[in-house]
Amino acid sequence: MNESPVQDLSVYQLALGMQAPPQAMPLSPATLLSILRSQIDLLIEQKIAATLWVKLPPGEIWRSELARYQSSVNASVVIYNCQIEERRKADQTSSKYFSPSTTSHSLQLLPNKQLQREYFLIILSPQFCSLIVAHRPLKRRKTQILKRINTSKNRTLLAINTVEGRVIQQVLDGIKQAKTSESSLSLPNDFICPAMPEPVLMSQLLVKQLQRQDEINHQIMNQRIARLQRQNQNLHSREKLKDEFLRNVCQELRTPLTHMKTALSLLNSSTLKPPQRQRYLQMLNIQCDRQNSLITGLLDLVQLEHSLHDITLESVRLSDIVPGIVSTYQPIAQEKGIMLAYTVPTELPPVWCVSGGLRLIVINMLHNSIKFTPDGGQVWVKTRVHGDYIQLDFRDTGIGIAETEIPRIFDSFYRVRSGATDESSGPGLGLTVVQQLLWRSGGFITVKSKVNEGSVFTIHLPTVRNKPKT
Repeated sequence: MNESPVQDLSVYQLALGMQAPPQAMPLSPATLLSILRSQIDLLIEQKIAATLWVKLPPGEIWRSELARYQSSVNASVVIYNCQIEERRKADQTSSKYFSPSTTSHSLQLLPNKQLQREYFLIILSPQFCSLIVAHRPLKRRKTQILKRINTSKNRTLLAINTVEGRVIQQVLDGIKQAKTSESSLSLPNDFICPAMPEPVLMSQLLVKQLQRQDEINHQIMNQRIARLQRQNQNLHSREKLKDEFLRNVCQELRTPLTHMKTALSLLNSSTLKPPQRQRYLQMLNIQCDRQNSLITGLLDLVQLEHSLHDITLESVRLSDIVPGIVSTYQPIAQEKGIMLAYTVPTELPPVWCVSGGLRLIVINMLHNSIKFTPDGGQVWVKTRVHGDYIQLDFRDTGIGIAETEIPRIFDSFYRVRSGATDESSGPGLGLTVVQQLLWRSGGFITVKSKVNEGSVFTIHLPTVRNKPKT
């Protein structure tokens, strides 16, 4: 026997090679499963004991259909489980699906690249014969059928489903020739497929196919409804967050305005002494600065959120950014008697970060560390490699954060409750900005803190050799 044609065997092409071949149709694996189930339903309802030739996709759901059939039919069922030689090990596990009453044979076929991309089910019985074959087209070769449809992930197969005896017989003969020479399996050669099943059986099969298709349509509809419900829920959550944000904005803007109005009314008093006038003027100046800081912070945050998706990532070294910013904050730290130091080795690998974002992250974190550290305290900035990330620690001996407050410190306008700071300490947007920048850069931030002992904020940024997931 010339093995070359056999090694090129394609059940799909055998079926198409007939004169007046059956029509191929694009479908999804779910639809293929529904066709298989409808035919199994027919065999079970009519109690037809058939011989099955199968090569199914991996997964228990396919094998369970065969097990459902053999457990429902009293007569013995014969199954020829066709597998390419390389998949013999995987096929050995299939016997667990079948009961002792089932005669199951493992039929090894010669190595064949085309058959590896095909699945089929052949049903043989005097009352009813059928062929289902599905072919996975190569992505680089679009067939004429696939060119005429809008291909998607749900339509990955070309399938033929026929009950014509002449087509089934030719496919069956081709599979018999493709068995390995080591296989001593005795195959039935005297069975002849009927030309067509009885019209009654065909009508019943059509009904079952429609029922199974209705099930699929119902599942798809439920999935779409669930997806729309999730989308609506997400939109509702976003609206709630937006409403809460606007409420916080109004409250934050109202507070300095209230203080300014109070100061202005007191300045109108005719009995006001110069020291008191100076104090109220200073209050006005502080609250104006606070108002300006709030508005500037809000505009920066809104602009950042709108532009983050369009901002590109850049490769940057911490040793090029951190030392310069630390030196800028040294005079501020010295005024409070705070020891400010850093350790950033020059040999650290570069990290991915939003363009210009690393400088903004370091400025916000260093500003907070110094602001919340009392006079005479200490602030350290340290870096180290940890797996696929570079960790940048901001450690201080400051006022610390209560454990119950840590989950809220990244919320917009939230300020740690402490007498060490006043209302002019800032708009409470710094950590929100840091978190947004890290999210877009593929990094994240962690916090450890104890009240009156200090805090450690750790920035995690992906190294350049590991492209972040954005």
